[in-house]
Amino acid sequence: MHTMSPDGTAQANAPDQLQAFRMYIDGEWCESASGRWLETKNPYTGKAWAVIPRGNADDVDRAVQAANRAFVGGPWATMHPSDRGLLLHRVGDLIAANAERLAELEVRDNGKLKVEMLGQMKYLPRWFQYYGGLADKIEGRMPPTDKKGMLHYVSYEPIGVVGAITPWNSPLLLTVWKIAPALAAGNTLVIKPSEFASTSLLALVELFEQAGFPKGVINVVTGLGAETGEPLVEHPFVDRIAFTGGNLAGRKIYEAAARQFKRVSLELGGKSPNIVFGDAGIEDAVKGVISGIFAASGQTCMAGSRLLLHSSIHDTFLARLVEVTRAARLGDPNSPETDVGPVATEQQLQKVLDYITLAKAEGARCILGGRRASGGDCGDGWFVEPTIFADVTNGMRIAREEVFGPILSVIKFDTDDEAIALANDTPFGLAAGLWTTDLARAMTLPKRLRAGTVWVNAYRVVSYLSPFGGFKESGIGRENGIEAIYEYLEAKSVFINPKPSISNPFTLQ
Repeated sequence: MHTMSPDGTAQANAPDQLQAFRMYIDGEWCESASGRWLETKNPYTGKAWAVIPRGNADDVDRAVQAANRAFVGGPWATMHPSDRGLLLHRVGDLIAANAERLAELEVRDNGKLKVEMLGQMKYLPRWFQYYGGLADKIEGRMPPTDKKGMLHYVSYEPIGVVGAITPWNSPLLLTVWKIAPALAAGNTLVIKPSEFASTSLLALVELFEQAGFPKGVINVVTGLGAETGEPLVEHPFVDRIAFTGGNLAGRKIYEAAARQFKRVSLELGGKSPNIVFGDAGIEDAVKGVISGIFAASGQTCMAGSRLLLHSSIHDTFLARLVEVTRAARLGDPNSPETDVGPVATEQQLQKVLDYITLAKAEGARCILGGRRASGGDCGDGWFVEPTIFADVTNGMRIAREEVFGPILSVIKFDTDDEAIALANDTPFGLAAGLWTTDLARAMTLPKRLRAGTVWVNAYRVVSYLSPFGGFKESGIGRENGIEAIYEYLEAKSVFINPKPSISNPFTLQ
């Protein structure tokens, strides 16, 4: 039997015939304190297939208390960094062995293509190998001091309890970007996954249990943002917040964290430019543009949703782009023949369709798509046709606001300076792409782009070795690379005076 909660969210009173997942708190699998459940739906069928606990502030408090105990007094607190690294390596091995199952859960939850999700799952172990290797290489420094006779050193220490709030579009990948460096640095975690995509993370945590992580080190509380996310951010024992998601939620989290001066990292939205110059190889650039916006149905923060196209190739390029995109196959995300899957939620489906209506009202010209796709291989799923708008100006809302769907805005330019000005004329600054065969342009223009990642003759490339994050409203802090581990450490300065001799206690020493 299922009912609707006051906010319209599907709520299950009991698991019934649906698969039931449970939260993980202090080394135990448990239901929510309230005994309530939430349905999770398959975007390809539009039907519920599982239930997750609808957590609340009591569940969050239990999880945070457990994480705090593990940090200050459990075996994790005294574990040698080399042993922490070995545990991370063990998790990586278990992920590799369970990649197929994890990928299947991701597809059911968010509708991403199985071929991409399986590739991500097989790549995830690299994060645990990399940060597992870094765990015992966090070295202090002994910089020179001008204080005569004193010993001075700097140590790097874990921050404490990390509250991680993660999205529905690539649940495991974007959560692992937080888990691996946080644990390598010695912190403990309470994770609040998206209520739309929690099951794969709960399956991942089973592997941490198998690997032998002490209880309380990693905890997962599922539920709605207002009922679990907000209490997590505001809990006094949470020392740091790591968030990936939309700008509105990011702003609220930043404001709430500021009231307690918590450390934060925010990986937020984007309106990234994919710039194609007149000398670019058209076939490769067309594929790069498609990869940037129609892969993952446009549901990536780094989506190249603005195509800046040089006027000399504008018509030729668009004709080829439309031709190739029109051939994309929509359908079952589990099929290797499918190119574009559904969007992940009913709410997101409506948001994308609303932006299509808005773009037409603004005067943008729809040259491909522009409708919900249904029937045939799409069935009753939440599909939107890959959509291309021409005659877009950079002032239109369709060019300034993050849609998070398969909608491309095409903007014409004439000069390099104009392209850079258009690219940077956005509140966001997460990523950018350049397509050119001119070596001088490839070497000089990335520095002029206000974006955290710039690809030249490529798009949508990430690595555990390379820092990822945004400028401006695209966020704060960096994930991945060696930079990420320092996001989860505090620097401490220590001065030791071996022979105290205080001449004047009322002056700065």
